[in-house]
Amino acid sequence: MIDFTLISAVFIGIAILLILILKFRIPAFIALLIASISVGIFSGMDPLDIIRTIIEGMGNTLGFVATVVGLGAMFGAILEHSGGAEALANYLLHKFGEKNASWALMITGFFIAIPVFFDVAFIILVPLIYSLQRKTKKSLLLYAIPLLSGLAITHAFIPPTPGPVAVADILKADLGWVIFFGFIVGIPSAIISGPLFAKYISKKIFVEAPKIDDKQNHKESPAVGMILAIIGIPIILIVSNTVLNSPLFDEGTIPENVKNWLQMIGHPFTALIIANLIAWYLLGIKRGYHKETLLKITTKSMEAAGIIILLTGAGGVFKQILINTGTGTMLANYFADKGISILVFAFLAAVIVRVLQGSSTVAMITSAGITAPLLADSITEIDKALLVIAIAAGASIMSHVNDSGFWLVSKYLNIDEKQTFRSWSVMTIILSLVGFSCVMILSFLL
Repeated sequence: MIDFTLISAVFIGIAILLILILKFRIPAFIALLIASISVGIFSGMDPLDIIRTIIEGMGNTLGFVATVVGLGAMFGAILEHSGGAEALANYLLHKFGEKNASWALMITGFFIAIPVFFDVAFIILVPLIYSLQRKTKKSLLLYAIPLLSGLAITHAFIPPTPGPVAVADILKADLGWVIFFGFIVGIPSAIISGPLFAKYISKKIFVEAPKIDDKQNHKESPAVGMILAIIGIPIILIVSNTVLNSPLFDEGTIPENVKNWLQMIGHPFTALIIANLIAWYLLGIKRGYHKETLLKITTKSMEAAGIIILLTGAGGVFKQILINTGTGTMLANYFADKGISILVFAFLAAVIVRVLQGSSTVAMITSAGITAPLLADSITEIDKALLVIAIAAGASIMSHVNDSGFWLVSKYLNIDEKQTFRSWSVMTIILSLVGFSCVMILSFLL
């Protein structure tokens, strides 16, 4: 049975969220908190219960996310400063050759965005696509779109990037499974929205590289093998922990005390701490960087991480309000009766918020907050992981003028708004739809 008071409260809260962000330009963190309080008030919650719910939602969410996002940001900052991103890109371009450069750039973007934020990674690597365009005289989009698709997919689908980490925590999904399915869904999404679409759109829109100074200030680039190993360490440890907790290792297969130690080492906290220490030494100290310089680099990385952490906490508050008002249970029963797939609901919720307010992170967190109360106790870890990817796909769709990424791409590729819509915006639509289609196929098969 639908309680229209609760439904109205949720819609009012979402409307307030969007109005505050879009019209009044209120920071999303404050807007999410105000929207959560509004839902509580209009649903008839006791005022002090609303405050207790805010504390509960914020605390439960940040215990995990703050640590992972903070460690991930520091790890990425060291990799960025060392020149590791350029080293990997140049290596792949050399191996693939100029003819297959678009594929090399897609792979580069796919791996570099694991530890480095999307916008930072793009700015680091954009001189490479400028250089390629000047050599080949082909449209800059032939190289930019594959790079952007690789960056965007990893940024949205594969932990330890902040978006999927936040959604996984809100939905209580296992990060190992999210990484596993993120790769499975991400690869076809990257291929179709990247090199294949780039080949088409580069024939329709010719773009020249701007005349800029391509000089780099890095020391000699680190070895590519070392970069791949350092990036792979936390991923392998986290996925290994998931395998260790799977039915493959039943009780008694491994001694309990040994299993406990292995689980601790494979936990995202420990895995990222290990990766940070290795990166600090191999990419920093061993290559002649002063300890004070490394401290400054990692401290500065906390600025971007802080925004993500606060947003995620506010998303946790929104989720908790829906749980404590009983809205989540009511909607879960309603959708179950109507036979509406929770994957479709979560995807569409993310799409709507993304298109209306622009930020993929806000869209992911808001959609996760709405969806989390709908989860049944019987839902499997595989289903939770697919739900995370479905939300990520929805939150990636249709980047346009209210998304900072739209203007970043427009500025660095030196293209106008119409060209940015036809290239970047269409790429994000393809990425999203292919990604969600893969999720639906996997949900039927598994």
